[in-house]
Amino acid sequence: MTDRSHCIQAELCGGRAMVGFWSRRIRWNFRDIPPLAETYQAISAASVDDLWQKVVDLADVSWHPLITRTNVPQGLIPKPGLIYQAVSRLSPFPVQIFVERVSPMELLSIRILAIPGVEERVTYRVESTLCGTKVSYSVTLRGWLSPIVWSIIRPYAAKVARELALAAEQDLINANNPQYKSQYKRRKLDYPDVFATLVLWQMGFHVMTWLDRCPRTLG
Repeated sequence: MTDRSHCIQAELCGGRAMVGFWSRRIRWNFRDIPPLAETYQAISAASVDDLWQKVVDLADVSWHPLITRTNVPQGLIPKPGLIYQAVSRLSPFPVQIFVERVSPMELLSIRILAIPGVEERVTYRVESTLCGTKVSYSVTLRGWLSPIVWSIIRPYAAKVARELALAAEQDLINANNPQYKSQYKRRKLDYPDVFATLVLWQMGFHVMTWLDRCPRTLG
């Protein structure tokens, strides 16, 4: 082997060693990053039961700012150990979600297994207060990729509690409020009533015009 080959091999080994050193250095630094955690809250006029039913309905996530759909069948009640798939609004690829803890009418805790290098835990809490029903959405990220992931999902995570509260209230209005239904029916009938009034007014105008001209024509 020539001297030039020895030099090239030495350069390659040195380059690999340098890359490995900096890779280990970067990962070691990111391991020291503390967990990123945030809790968002909202007050809803819906009851604890209504909000809880919305939380555990994993098949209907149309209200969720981060999730578009899941593979959970309708009516399945989440229990610890359940693993299901969900598709995020930020990526077309499904992620695995693991149900860790369920306290009926109170708490649902899940762990999201999206990408290596980050661990995400989400907790929903529902409790009754003097001002209404409070729903809390807590997010905790760990791992060396957590700062990057957090910068992406934070604007969406900030809306989850509010959207959940609004969705529960809307379901309550649509299904259980007779006053809303009567108002809705009345609004639907308002347009035919107005149209019929305009038609009758126009017909009356033509009749009065014709009667006004009749004496002149006969005379």
